[in-house]
Amino acid sequence: MEKRTHPFPTKHVLGFLVSLVMTFGAAIVALKTSLSFDAVMWIIGTLAIVQAGLQLFLFMHVKEGEDANSQVINIAFLVFCAVVIVAGTIWVMSFGMSH
Repeated sequence: MEKRTHPFPTKHVLGFLVSLVMTFGAAIVALKTSLSFDAVMWIIGTLAIVQAGLQLFLFMHVKEGEDANSQVINIAFLVFCAVVIVAGTIWVMSFGMSH
């Protein structure tokens, strides 16, 4: 019988550690800084987007496989739909007129 060797998942461990650093960084920015509310929200939002992208590529293997291009197109469409839904909801809640 042939023994299978599995290399150590260096990219996965590094991605996990970077995700932890970003999560704790966001918590520290939110709880321990004297920055303005807007600055804190921008920092947390940016870290969240970077972390989501990191997890998509490292853990969900978006660019691997036969349908790599269609996966990216599907994710782009998902992001577009999410932006339209969130922006539309904010617009209706902010400027909606009740009769």
